[in-house]
Amino acid sequence: MMDWQTFKGKLLSNNGLTLQFEYAADKWVDAAYHITEIKQAQITSVDCGGKLDTWTEVVVQLWEPQSKQAEQAMKVDKALSIINLVEKSLALNPEGTVKIEFGNSQFDTRQMYPGEFLISGENLIVILNPDKTQCKAIGRGQTCGDDTSATKPKIQLATLGNEGSCCTPGSGCC
Repeated sequence: MMDWQTFKGKLLSNNGLTLQFEYAADKWVDAAYHITEIKQAQITSVDCGGKLDTWTEVVVQLWEPQSKQAEQAMKVDKALSIINLVEKSLALNPEGTVKIEFGNSQFDTRQMYPGEFLISGENLIVILNPDKTQCKAIGRGQTCGDDTSATKPKIQLATLGNEGSCCTPGSGCC
């Protein structure tokens, strides 16, 4: 994952290049794209192990217009001018995790992480990587609902085709 300071620094060090985004293997955001907004979200969550966590995300939203007229994607300079305009109104957290939000008629809208930045001729190409669901409790050596009580109640699961199943919190089945 990349923070906002690093992302913006990569743009600043590549002024003058054309900014392009590859959202899947050999699939590119159309050259007519616009940066429609940059939003910042403070996330507060509690995972299945009961641990409170907070972090900030900075989301850059890309949009492809229906009538595609541009032959060349925007320059890094133009993207930086949009960022500067946003930062006049909203102080973006330099340590915020960057996500790029994009979708079109062939690709469901989602938020992806900027991965590699490649220079190819006059182009700065940002390779986008999909986000993945993860269990943070397992990463800490816990299982879901892990607690210290000796007796753990069973929770009835009502899942399609599995109505009689149950799960003991902390058993790892959730």
